[in-house]
Amino acid sequence: MKNYKMVLQYEGTRYGGWQKQGNTDNTIQGRVEQVLGRMIGGPVTIHGSGRTDAGVHAEGQVANFIVDRSLKPEEITEYVNRYLPDDIRVLNTEEVPLQFHSRLNAKGKKYIYRIETGAKKDVFVRRLQYGLGRELDVEAMRQAAAFLCGTHDFKSFCGNKKMKKSTVRTIERISIYQDKTLVVLNIAGDGFLQQMIRIIAGTLIEVGLGTRSPDSLTDLLAVKDRQMAGYTAPAGGLCLAAVFYE
Repeated sequence: MKNYKMVLQYEGTRYGGWQKQGNTDNTIQGRVEQVLGRMIGGPVTIHGSGRTDAGVHAEGQVANFIVDRSLKPEEITEYVNRYLPDDIRVLNTEEVPLQFHSRLNAKGKKYIYRIETGAKKDVFVRRLQYGLGRELDVEAMRQAAAFLCGTHDFKSFCGNKKMKKSTVRTIERISIYQDKTLVVLNIAGDGFLQQMIRIIAGTLIEVGLGTRSPDSLTDLLAVKDRQMAGYTAPAGGLCLAAVFYE
């Protein structure tokens, strides 16, 4: 048996997310498994580092799969890229120990959220941005983001109302920069809850618009109530940038 690790990028606009679903083949996992299955000559299951939602993108998604034969990593990359659609690409493939699991062994992730504050999005990158179309107070957003860094219970930022597992996570850093009309959030941490990044983005946008004060995020963490946090920002602005391992 051989275990192979893949790093992939995809533009998720037209897909139903990463995870394969019974009612559609139009997922990233489903498309990659189809091509790998043709190469191997039988069913293949790939395990992603996480389930990006419908419309979310990735620059550095990591996945692994186990097969009962030895393959050259570069041949896997070449074959899969040849038959994948143009909005999915394998950046690299390598053989890893059998015990490696892309999700279970992940130590952290970095996400990027892009917000266009101008009247209209750049035509060439419009699918990778949230078209807010309103000016933001970036300094106020930075002040608010500082309250989220560290280890906290992020239940107020969890999109799963039935979440039974721990909602405690550690955010290592949130950096926010502005390039002309584009505002970019960079968020890195040890792991994230369902829709957590998009809820953080929506909450920080409300701060940037002046409808929420930066220091209100302290109370928001303490109340542990999703209804008190900001809206869930659209999927199109979110991108999984990198997954970190030991």
